[in-house]
Amino acid sequence: MKRRFLLTLLSVLALTGLALAGCNGNEPDTEQTGTLEFYANGEAFVREGFVSRDGWAISFDHVYVTLADITAYQTDPPYDAHDGNAISAKVTRSLSQTYTVDLAEGGADADPILVGKLTGAPAGAYNALSWKLAKADGGPADGYSVVMIGTAEKDGQTVEFTINIDAECRYSGGEFVGDVRKGILSAGGTADLEMTFHFDHLFGDAELAADDELNIGAPGFEFFLNYADGTPVAIDMAEVHLGHVGEGHCHTECG
Repeated sequence: MKRRFLLTLLSVLALTGLALAGCNGNEPDTEQTGTLEFYANGEAFVREGFVSRDGWAISFDHVYVTLADITAYQTDPPYDAHDGNAISAKVTRSLSQTYTVDLAEGGADADPILVGKLTGAPAGAYNALSWKLAKADGGPADGYSVVMIGTAEKDGQTVEFTINIDAECRYSGGEFVGDVRKGILSAGGTADLEMTFHFDHLFGDAELAADDELNIGAPGFEFFLNYADGTPVAIDMAEVHLGHVGEGHCHTECG
């Protein structure tokens, strides 16, 4: 009887082990982990200022963006943002909080803003990233997803502006496009991922030709003059493609 009981117990333990192993699915060995760091970058346009396509010299004191549902993915095949499909991943890791960051913080020479980090992330190539541009619930950007505070000058006219945008958008991008590869996480190491915001897509860029595709699509600063007092901007954010991964485009859905 005792021998039969032991055999039954061993069988149960073996089945339980198989079941637990199945729960891991395609997840890699949990011992092979590292740290993921998530950054937000408004680029030199925000930190140094620039001249819009319609000749306004813009400088920013603060550029607040509020970010939620920040998620990194390991995908195979790589995610193509131009397809507009949902990201299908074998590994997914997310930040659980909502963050409001000031992209203009630190001046001209500042690094991109560290939004948050995740420890214990499975090693591998995180080659896709998504996030939501959300309305802030409190703080300096309360009620808005984007708040830009600064000064614009043209032909002796100076405008101090507070531009508030309340549109909420979800961005889905593939691998970071830039001078370096990002998101390659080795065991025990740290990898960074970047949410990049192209504010020249809002205002245009005087350094580009007037008929450049970016300038044709950008509203320009004149459009925002009627909203410089903080009146929420009536704009279709899906049309301006603010969110990128480096130079890589994101699929954008705005509500």
